[in-house]
Amino acid sequence: MSELRLTEFNSADPERLRPLLTGCLAVPRWVEQVLAGRPYRDRAALLAAADLVLRPEEIHAAMAEHPRIGEKPAGGASRAEQSGVDDEAARRFRAANAEYEDRFGHVYLVCASGRSGEELLEILRKRLGNDPETELAIAGEELVKIARLRLEKAVAE
Repeated sequence: MSELRLTEFNSADPERLRPLLTGCLAVPRWVEQVLAGRPYRDRAALLAAADLVLRPEEIHAAMAEHPRIGEKPAGGASRAEQSGVDDEAARRFRAANAEYEDRFGHVYLVCASGRSGEELLEILRKRLGNDPETELAIAGEELVKIARLRLEKAVAE
């Protein structure tokens, strides 16, 4: 993602911004909400507009864009976001991911930025105790946190 200044983000053609926003979160309703809020007075207002409670079908669709924690992602953004997961932690994650996916039927999603592999694994284990509906809602919240971080990196003050 190339960084834009907020003034450029505010005035850019929506067609130019859609791919950038979709790269932050592949949920069309979220992309349109962020676009509709322009112009933003500052980045705090932009990031506040990025808060959205995702619908279950949006969460499932967006999860398809995320690698498993501990796996090498196809793109660069998630690798940086998972930098706290070393090779040893990745091995432990493979087993924990399989247990999680057996229980919930989808990948484990967490905003990994600034967290160690041990912390991420501990969060996964705690979340195994959730019921599927609660866990899906938490995954949606984590997707929005990840999107906000990506948006923050993409748009400078």
